[in-house]
Amino acid sequence: MEAALVTVATGVLKPVLGKLATLLGDEYKRFKGVRKEIRSLTHELAAMEAFLLKMSEEEEDLNVQDKVWMNEVRELSYDMEDAIDDFMQSVGDKEEKPDGFIDKIKSSLGKLGNMKARHRIGKEIQDLKKQIIEVGDRNARYKGREIFSKAVNVTVDPRALAIFEHASKLVGIDEPKAELIKLLTDKDGVASTQQQVKMVSIVGSGGMGKTTLANQVYQELKEKFKCKAFISVSRNPDMTNILRTLLSEVGCQDYADTEAGSIQQLIRKITDYLAEKRYIIVIDDIWDVKTWDVIKCAFPMTRCGGVIITTTRLSDVARSCHSSIGGHIYNIRPLNMEHSRQLFHRRLFSSEEDCPSSLVKVSNQILEKCDGLPLAIIAIAGLLANTGRSEHLWNQVKDSIGRALERNPNVEVMIKILSLSYFDLPPHLKTCLLYLSIFPEDSIIEKKTLISRWIAEGFIQKEGIYTAYEVGVRCFNELINRSLIQPVKKDDYRGKSCRVHDIILDFIVSKSIEENFVTFAGVPSLTTVTQGKVRRLSMQVEGKGDSILPMSPILSHVRSFNVFRNRVNIHSTMEFRHLRVVDFNDSLLENHHLANVGRLLQLRYLSIYMTAVSELPEQIGHLQCLEMLDIRYTMVSELPASIVNLGKLAHLLLGSEDTCVKFPDGIAKMQALETLDEVDASKQSYNFLQGLGRLKNLRKLHIDYHDVAQEDKEVIASSLGKLCTQNLCSLTMRGNDDDDFLLNTWCTSPPLNLRKLVIWGCIFPKVPHWVGSLVNLQKLRLHVGKEIRHEDICILGALPALLTLGLKGMQKQPSCEDGRLAVSGEAGFRCLRKFKYWRWGDRMDLMFTAKCMPKLEKLKIIFYRHAQDEAPIIPAFDFGIENLSRLTTFKCHLGCRPMATRTFDAVKASLDRVVRAHPNHLTVIFSYPLRTSDMTYTFHDCYMRSQD
Repeated sequence: MEAALVTVATGVLKPVLGKLATLLGDEYKRFKGVRKEIRSLTHELAAMEAFLLKMSEEEEDLNVQDKVWMNEVRELSYDMEDAIDDFMQSVGDKEEKPDGFIDKIKSSLGKLGNMKARHRIGKEIQDLKKQIIEVGDRNARYKGREIFSKAVNVTVDPRALAIFEHASKLVGIDEPKAELIKLLTDKDGVASTQQQVKMVSIVGSGGMGKTTLANQVYQELKEKFKCKAFISVSRNPDMTNILRTLLSEVGCQDYADTEAGSIQQLIRKITDYLAEKRYIIVIDDIWDVKTWDVIKCAFPMTRCGGVIITTTRLSDVARSCHSSIGGHIYNIRPLNMEHSRQLFHRRLFSSEEDCPSSLVKVSNQILEKCDGLPLAIIAIAGLLANTGRSEHLWNQVKDSIGRALERNPNVEVMIKILSLSYFDLPPHLKTCLLYLSIFPEDSIIEKKTLISRWIAEGFIQKEGIYTAYEVGVRCFNELINRSLIQPVKKDDYRGKSCRVHDIILDFIVSKSIEENFVTFAGVPSLTTVTQGKVRRLSMQVEGKGDSILPMSPILSHVRSFNVFRNRVNIHSTMEFRHLRVVDFNDSLLENHHLANVGRLLQLRYLSIYMTAVSELPEQIGHLQCLEMLDIRYTMVSELPASIVNLGKLAHLLLGSEDTCVKFPDGIAKMQALETLDEVDASKQSYNFLQGLGRLKNLRKLHIDYHDVAQEDKEVIASSLGKLCTQNLCSLTMRGNDDDDFLLNTWCTSPPLNLRKLVIWGCIFPKVPHWVGSLVNLQKLRLHVGKEIRHEDICILGALPALLTLGLKGMQKQPSCEDGRLAVSGEAGFRCLRKFKYWRWGDRMDLMFTAKCMPKLEKLKIIFYRHAQDEAPIIPAFDFGIENLSRLTTFKCHLGCRPMATRTFDAVKASLDRVVRAHPNHLTVIFSYPLRTSDMTYTFHDCYMRSQD
């Protein structure tokens, strides 16, 4: 990825360089007196940006002076951009040619204004250049002195200590250890000779205990192998050293006796030595696919049998290990509450019974925050061991988790391990990760709003044919891949969200404060001393009253203003003229708070999601930089006419199931629109529905066409047809049960660009033939009214890119003779990963046969019937789950009346037999209705896993 526009390392130097180049263009050529200074400043800043990027690559080892210098340059870059923006704004509208006497006077005043602006920008550029030189001179002046005082501080890698942890001190290790041994051996505990080499890749975030688990399995099995080795890699591996160490361990010789040679020579020696021998090798802590691609070449596919175990924090590395040799990916699980409590109390007391009753409640609250992360539990226990047994002090520690926890040697070990993942990130991902510190603890952060914020802040940008949003999706997925954020789904078809583990949040909050990246207000137990100007403000004051935001010089340069769980009384928005991002998400916002929003001319992102606002001001049309507007779950029922003048608006999120928003005419002017979600067609004019089809850059559309007149349906069909031949790649529609106009009308030309198609409410008599033409489709949800036929399965199975399928059938009884429609390997579904199927009644009409759906990982079956039906659903589970070879998760939901306890036990036992018969270690979530009163039902989730 190219250097991002804005990074935590370089601040806004890159945008500043772009704007300085603009000042050298023809539009500003009348400012001749400062062009020489601008060129000189540009050269100086370009050199500084390059140097800062280089320093950021070595951030882990920077000394205090280097960090101070980087902070000074970064802060100056923000001041420079603010000054340039103010200048450009002050002269931007002074070039019109007026007519008449009054206009001539105004023109003269305008020229005077330009003269003032020219004088001001010249002076500011000279001042900024002077400050840049002073910062550089100061750094150089003190830099020379460190040569005489610099000492190397060698520390022990805390991960290495996990290898030497005695088994008696470990908690919760027995079950995962047994699972891995089962995957790697036959019943007698010996590696299989039928499969030449067995391998498992253990994947999970830092501090989960991957190294400890791998070592315990290694210690259990190593005596059964002639050759054995446990090799730790690192973030910056020396491949020659690693291969020499591997050769010395498997060959039982001293490291010094292994001859240094090329990587190819060392690989050949290892391969030749292991060729006819049984071996077990652990490669611990792999950080990239390239490293694995080299190491794997040393492992011969011996007939004698072998075992390979790898550990990694990165999902793509685990997949690479799995695909190159075959075997299993093992997602290490956090400790459950029982094991967490055992580990916690073992570190603090001799046993759980010795925990004072006054500390039981706060202990459980602390463990909930640790969320099963062993490293965090050990670190917090070490911290508490030095605080005494005071409930008040323990509560203080509990409140500080996730809010820049106070550092001591116990916590520092945890921070060091977590920081390895941070320092391994490229600059743009470091910036995107630190930005998550803005959100309060335990927030569920929606992917699309997070990415839009990244764009508005300038962290990511368009790359070639990929939009900025698509680049943002890559960044989001990469943070998940690196186990730094946890994916959360609101439901199967509403996109992903994420959350940040409290311990990782603690780290990034500390880092954000250190870098003056985010300033926090109202966060309990978090004291921030702001010496510089506030650039991004996160207000987390809880309460029902207005919070008064005092104005001060350090607040006047705020670029991102975020209010959580409260409302803020701002005296004058003009004081915040540099704002780029404003988020009042779920706060106590009212109409009058937006009175002057039209003056925030740099604003790119505005969210009033889930607030009581009922009207947007007409002056919102002045926000010519606005790219994202989120008014979902508000009381707004009509958009102002000026909304169509927002020429850069790319993402417009509006409406909900309860609130419909009416558009003004003129939507065709909004050619920058990429996302429109959700539009109620019944509230829109005929002209709007026509203009919808002219949005050439629209990529995502959610439209509801309930209760729409026939002539409007024809216009909608025409507009959808036009959009599908352009850039539309995601389409969600809601209609009426009896609507069939979509069956053929709008798909005379197949929408080949579609990657997601969700159709709610419209019941098709069969799978439409045009679905088979959607060669790029990755997600599909359809409702078939009569029956699922063999032809339907063939159409869906032939979709070459399909990853997620939701299929709902209404047929009460299976139509095929044997009662089951076979889904075989010949049916296709070569890429399908997730399958959600609604089945009427308790008789499954699909049968999964051998080799079908070869990549399916998640299966959810929903058995349902009409609410008035009294009989409970008692499903049979004999529909071939055991033939889904890659399945990891099975969810079963019974949408019916509650069942008797005896009946439930029988259903659960039937499901348990199927789970036990599956070759994989399945996670099963069984949801069933539970009567909570005479009239109310809730659903209870029963979690089960296959046993040995």
